[in-house]
Amino acid sequence: MTRPLILVAALLTLAACSPGDAGGSGEAATVRVAGAICRPTPVGRQMTGCYLTLTAATADRLVSVNSPDANMVQIHESRIESGMMMMGELREGLPLPAGETVTLEPGGNHLMLMGVKEPLVAGDTVALTLTFESSPPVEVTATVGQPAVAETGGTAAPAAA
Repeated sequence: MTRPLILVAALLTLAACSPGDAGGSGEAATVRVAGAICRPTPVGRQMTGCYLTLTAATADRLVSVNSPDANMVQIHESRIESGMMMMGELREGLPLPAGETVTLEPGGNHLMLMGVKEPLVAGDTVALTLTFESSPPVEVTATVGQPAVAETGGTAAPAAA
């Protein structure tokens, strides 16, 4: 009779020590991804911009992105400095406030594919793996095409970012 009790006690101890419930809710942190699109690569260029929206259930940070279709993917920001549009890598990643939608779009934060292995043309797809500080990685298939234009009255330009 003591042998089954010892087995039950050991199983309960293992269950209590499992890392599955770190936040107390029993659910892993998650990030929803929508609207993933990458621009076609301009003729003779091996880089392009990708855009999407991210919504994190809890505060998190997009820390890296990988793609088998490019040698490197960087998380970029665009900003105006001295009247010129400047682009640069967000080395610390992109903050994702809890419950807020963060939009990566032309002229703003975006993903930059560098060393694209094959030219990207409208209708192709690009595989992306997004890695977060807390949430599990998310695999996304982005379509290749022109992103929607913000309500500024302009048209989509063929620029890389």
